[in-house]
Amino acid sequence: MLYYAQLGLGNPPKQYYVQVDTGSDILWVNCAPCDTYPKSSGLGIRLTLYNPDKSNSGSTVTCDQSFCGLASQTQSAQGCQSDQRYEYNVQYGDGSSTTGYFVKDTLQYNEVTGNFTTTPANASVIFGCGFQQSGELQSSDEALDGILGFGQSNTSLISQLALSGKVPKIFSHCLDGDIGGGILTIGHVVQNRLDTTPLVSNQPHYNVNLTKIEVDGAVLNVDQMVFETSDKAGTIIDSGTTLAYISEPAYKPLLSAITAAEPGLQYSIQQGTICFNYDGSVDKAFLTITFYFEGSLRMQAICQTYASRGNK
Repeated sequence: MLYYAQLGLGNPPKQYYVQVDTGSDILWVNCAPCDTYPKSSGLGIRLTLYNPDKSNSGSTVTCDQSFCGLASQTQSAQGCQSDQRYEYNVQYGDGSSTTGYFVKDTLQYNEVTGNFTTTPANASVIFGCGFQQSGELQSSDEALDGILGFGQSNTSLISQLALSGKVPKIFSHCLDGDIGGGILTIGHVVQNRLDTTPLVSNQPHYNVNLTKIEVDGAVLNVDQMVFETSDKAGTIIDSGTTLAYISEPAYKPLLSAITAAEPGLQYSIQQGTICFNYDGSVDKAFLTITFYFEGSLRMQAICQTYASRGNK
């Protein structure tokens, strides 16, 4: 239900499993003396608690350092003295949150050297030492060591590496939807065989222009104003979100098209969620939905499991 990667932190490096999230901006890991983190994971991985005192290259970021001016999250900067550690608090869309302070330490990653080979490389980065988590971040079902924020803010890992001259501010996230996994690459794609769509500029998230939706080849009758990007509207790409959410003016025509094509599909509303009741083959009942984006990019989805109302 999520995409996660392994990276090395500290000196000597220890391995941490972090969720790759393009919808947030900082890298953080569970950190000593945290006591609200899961002690085991349903993913079958071993969780590791980061301790800056156990790393030869670890240090605390204080309020007088230049990084503090780059931070865009709601921090406790007001009233923070120059020699005090710089704290953070991040709230996520599912209601969970993480609180901690920033540290500077060594990141270990694999650098492509050519001919499909890599070599270990290091960079000094600033990330969160999370000592208090809440909500789903306390659950053991899909517990990880932290979250790797790949947002556009200057505090994100990709921005820090770009500012240091290590890599261009470009990343590719190739997701394997059949078996999970994939490849996360920082830097230029040497052989670009992908169809692309431009990102909308001057937005806090990775917004794209959705132009129309088709259900089995028939275009939904939706006002184009519904797809336009504004302060509280538009289409965002977020690797940390499981479901696709569609605003109500587009969702209602989509639901009508699906039920009209298959009269046997009956649905009910349970706790605010629309649930289909169907005894036949789900794969045969639901239609192919195609999303079209700017630049003639299209993405097909087979609606098989859930239909849900959302704001985005």
